[in-house]
Amino acid sequence: MKITLISLTFSLFILSCIPSSAQNTSTNYSWKAGVSSVKITPAEAMPMAGFASRTHSSEGTLHDIWAKALLIEDSKGKRAVMISSDLLGFPKIMSDPIRDRIKTQYGLGRDQILLNSSHTHSGPVIGDALSDVYVLDNQQVASVKKYSKILEDQIVKLVGDAIKNMEPVELFSQNGVTRFQVNRRNNNANLLTQLTELQGPNDFAVPVLKAVTAKGDLKAIAFGYACHPTVLSGYDWSGDYPGYAQIELEKDHPGTTALFFQSSGADQNPLPRHTAPLAKQYGRELAAAVDRVLEEDMRKLPSILITSYSELDLPLATSPTEAELTKIVNTSAVPYQKRWAQRFLNKIKAGEKLMTSYPYPVQVWSIGNLPLVSLGGELLVEYGIKIKQMLGEDTFVYGYSNDVMSYVPSSTVLKEGGYEGESAHTVYGLPSKWQVGVESRILNEVLRLAEKNGQIKNSK
Repeated sequence: MKITLISLTFSLFILSCIPSSAQNTSTNYSWKAGVSSVKITPAEAMPMAGFASRTHSSEGTLHDIWAKALLIEDSKGKRAVMISSDLLGFPKIMSDPIRDRIKTQYGLGRDQILLNSSHTHSGPVIGDALSDVYVLDNQQVASVKKYSKILEDQIVKLVGDAIKNMEPVELFSQNGVTRFQVNRRNNNANLLTQLTELQGPNDFAVPVLKAVTAKGDLKAIAFGYACHPTVLSGYDWSGDYPGYAQIELEKDHPGTTALFFQSSGADQNPLPRHTAPLAKQYGRELAAAVDRVLEEDMRKLPSILITSYSELDLPLATSPTEAELTKIVNTSAVPYQKRWAQRFLNKIKAGEKLMTSYPYPVQVWSIGNLPLVSLGGELLVEYGIKIKQMLGEDTFVYGYSNDVMSYVPSSTVLKEGGYEGESAHTVYGLPSKWQVGVESRILNEVLRLAEKNGQIKNSK
C-alpha cells in the first residue's frame, strides 16, 4: 500500500511537470491552420492602379507587394481560407475564375473563400478593372493581361501551399484601436491643421485574429483597418501603410505571417498624406495597435467553423438615356467620364441592353463565436458600424472582398450624392449608380445569413 502511494505521488508529480498544452493537445489545439505567401511585385514596368492622374507605367519599388493565405480547419474538418493581397481589388472577371479553380482543385466553395484586397493605390492594374479610367497603349494592355494570368495562377497555388503546412493551433480574436483615419466626406484635407474637431462617422477598430501553434509559436496574424491606402501616389510599387504594417509585424515576430484585410473604409483617408515617411508612420501605428492586442488576453475561439455566402441581386438606378450620354460626351470636362459615356452610347446604338442589377457578394462566417462579415465593393464606414450594432461590437467587418465592382454607399451617402454616392459608378464602368434602398437589402442579407449560421435567433 505504501509503495502504491509513493508510485501514485511520483506519477502525479511527473504529470504536473508536463505542460498543459501537451496533456490536452487534442482538446486545446482542435483547430488546424496553414499559411503561405507569394511575392506579386511585377517583374517589369506596367500600369499602376488607383489614380487617373498617372500618365505612365511604374518606375521602381518601395517594398515588395504580396498575396498571403491563412487556411483554417475546425475539429470536424470544415475548412475556410482567408486570402489577403496588396492590390486595388479583384474585379469579377478575375475573382470568379480564381474561386472556381480553388473549388476544383481543393474542394472549397465560394462560402469558404475570402478573397480580400488592401486597396493600395500603388499596385498594378489587373483584369478589366477601371477600364475607362486608364488610357493604355498596346504594350501596356499586353503587360496587364500577362500579369493578371500569372497572378491568377499564384493565388490558386497559394491555397495549395497553405494546405501543405497545416498544423494544430489555437485561434484567438480581439479588437484593438488606432486613429489615423479621417472621414474625407466631412473634413477638408486642405484645412486639416486648422480643424479642432473631426466630423463624420468613423470606425477606429483594429480587428486581430491570431493562430498559435502547440509549441507556443505565433503562426499567423490576420488584422485589419478601415482606411484608404492612399498615402502614396507616385510610381513605385508599395502596399502603402498596410504593407509597412505587415513588414513591421513580421520583423517583430520572426517566422510569423502577417495578413492585412481592408475593412469598411471607402470614405476614410489617412491624413495627412503624400509622403513615404507618413506611410511608414501609419504602418508602425497600425502594427503597434496589433502588438498591443497580441500582448493582452485575447478571446479563445472554440473550434467550430460555419460559412455562408450569397450573391444578392442588387438593383441599379435607371440607366442614362442616349441623349444624356451624348451630353456627357460633348460637355464633360472629365476625360474618363467622356470615355465611359461614349462606351455606353455605343452599346445603346448597337442595340445592347444595359445592366439593371449586379450580383453582389455577401459572406458571413462564424469562427468559433466570432462573427466575420465580408462584403464586396468599396464599402463605406456606416456598414461596419451598423453590422456591429446588429451582430455585436466584436464582429469583424471586411469590404473589398470577393469582387470590387464600385463604391457601396450607405443610404445617407446615396442621398447626399458626391463622388461615393453619385458618380463612382463611372469610374468602375457600371451604367448607373445604385438604386435607393441597397443598404437595407445588403444588411438584411447579412442578417439572413447570420441567422442561417445560428449567430442570431430567428427574428420571425
